[in-house]
Amino acid sequence: MTSSCIVGWAHTPFGKHENDDVESLIGKVATQAVADAGLEPKDIDEIVLGTYNEGFSPQGFPSSLVLQTSPDFRFKPATRVENACATGSAAIHQGLKTIAAGKGRFVLVVGVEKMTALPGPEIGKTLLKASYLKEEGEIDGGFAGVFGVIANQYFQRHGDQSDALAAIAAKNHANGVENPWAQMRKDLGYDFCRTVSEKNPYVAGPLKRTDCSLVSDGAAALVLADEETAAAMDKAVKFRAAVQVNDYLPLSKRDIVLFEGCEQAWKKAHAEAGTSLADLSLVETHDCFTIAELLEYEAMGLVPRGQGARAALEGWTKKDGRLPVNPSGGLKSKGHPIGATGVSMHVMTSMQLTGKAEGMQVRDATLGGIFNMGGAAVANYVSILEPLK
Repeated sequence: MTSSCIVGWAHTPFGKHENDDVESLIGKVATQAVADAGLEPKDIDEIVLGTYNEGFSPQGFPSSLVLQTSPDFRFKPATRVENACATGSAAIHQGLKTIAAGKGRFVLVVGVEKMTALPGPEIGKTLLKASYLKEEGEIDGGFAGVFGVIANQYFQRHGDQSDALAAIAAKNHANGVENPWAQMRKDLGYDFCRTVSEKNPYVAGPLKRTDCSLVSDGAAALVLADEETAAAMDKAVKFRAAVQVNDYLPLSKRDIVLFEGCEQAWKKAHAEAGTSLADLSLVETHDCFTIAELLEYEAMGLVPRGQGARAALEGWTKKDGRLPVNPSGGLKSKGHPIGATGVSMHVMTSMQLTGKAEGMQVRDATLGGIFNMGGAAVANYVSILEPLK
């Protein structure tokens, strides 16, 4: 699965799209990504749509909605993929397998979610379906409550790390100012993120509002091609590695503060790519909650276990730091429309590696890592990307 490239992409702004539904959001990116690759819809061999739904949209069976965007998509194979918050990466993996099997030269991957049409309590219930309901369905605070439990366990083991969580939130909001597709382009500052206030109340356990990613609508799309075909195209970003690792769904069956699935995915990806963490120019990682990003520092090997705060507080992961993490602003600032997130992370990293990230650009970016997860480190996807030329 390392012989494929990303050759085109498109991205809506993330946020509240009051006048859009899933179908219209797809329409904003599907043909645009194809055109960005220098192709036409008739050139596409397969379509993969990633959307979580689980009640966010009344429309089920959405795969053929992509066909609404061009009559030349008619009669192409189209499939809907879902793997919780890693749905976008799951859709990409489906496309990579098609390319690797020689079943097509060009695959269009679209990730989309319309979340804001539901009332707040219903959003929480819908997201909580990505946990083990038999044991976790009554946790206060919905899915935020799951990560509140994780944060409490981490704090009990390693001390109160609220300073580090605030540093992560402040970093990602500062980065998001430069992202034209981000939902919240506002530098909130460390003091605001660290302080409990009317505008920044506790949400779940030690997690405040600024520790939680945003409820978002949005879509992103990309086109995959085999490496030989991509070599003749205007731009191409190659997969050095694409790895998926799944762990148990119940929190009770694992030591949740270790994020072992994340750790294993990174190890396998580096083995596949022949790289180490020190080789990476940047990482886009799944900061659905700031405690998740902290645990991911440890799981990826940036710091030893229990020392994630050091990377945050010493500025290692700022855009000009040792390893820039989430120069896009991450889910925290950019937003987190579930099905679109994994695709968006690959688009943002591809922009970095082709020098097209504008204000987000990390200097001399040559190798990018991506970690996208579904649930609480249940479905774990790591990609390592580099420019083909």
